[in-house]
Amino acid sequence: MNIRDLKYLVALIDHRHFGRAAEACFVSQPALSMQIKKLEENLGVRLLERTNKSVMLTAIGNEMGERARYVLQQVDEMRDLARSASDPFSGELHLGIFPTLAPYLLPHIMPALTENFPRLSLFLHEDKTAVLIEKLRMGKIDAALLALPVTEQGFISVELFNEEFLLAVPKSHSLANNKFIDQNELRDEQLLLLEDGHCLREQALTFCYQLNAKENQRFRATSLETLRHMIAAGIGITLMPKFACRKNDEIVYIPFKSSQPFRQIGMLSRASSARQQVIQEISTQIKLLIISK
Repeated sequence: MNIRDLKYLVALIDHRHFGRAAEACFVSQPALSMQIKKLEENLGVRLLERTNKSVMLTAIGNEMGERARYVLQQVDEMRDLARSASDPFSGELHLGIFPTLAPYLLPHIMPALTENFPRLSLFLHEDKTAVLIEKLRMGKIDAALLALPVTEQGFISVELFNEEFLLAVPKSHSLANNKFIDQNELRDEQLLLLEDGHCLREQALTFCYQLNAKENQRFRATSLETLRHMIAAGIGITLMPKFACRKNDEIVYIPFKSSQPFRQIGMLSRASSARQQVIQEISTQIKLLIISK
């Protein structure tokens, strides 16, 4: 048994297909299949149920695969630890960020981060919160910018900044001339929200409850840009994170008078990560960039 065999097994778990797993490991399909057979012989157990169309893992195969994933993660962290000992601010760093923040925050922070960490290769992964947390747990990314709190065990979170929500309304709406919005003015109003899976949807639903507002059940958007186009077309109103409040002649963004709704953005990383020093420094840089914005 060796590290290469463990990588092949984990690739089969992730792809459930010999061809795609082989492609991900940069080997031929016969070579990968032969190594997996040798691994089964070495362990004395059957790891896979082979069919013409797909790969199914046995119960022991699934358990072995998860242990293999953990071993590979530990190996990667050993390499990171060795690299960090000589130069903690070099090498690759994989950073996750969720879709309702990524296109609005990254243009503000990436130029400065690239300049301040010239020997660090930053790889960005945009995905929904649940996916990013799983990638972080599996060691596929080193840290993630997420909305806090995150309750899963084994992670360290650092608070970065609070992002205010504004009310976005069409310029023809009865509230469009307001300089501020009072919570009572939203009683029984129906707000357009994102579809399931977006953490922003859950935050908005909480705010709707607090503001005595409701969700418009006839439409759920796949992105903030879809919501923006709907508002501009005069179809409804919504809560919009401040970074996403882009100028549009058809939309009016109105701050709340008191008890302003907001989301807290933080940096999440594994407590066991060997990259804590650089993650902490990047977190500090992001805080400073937001303050100076």
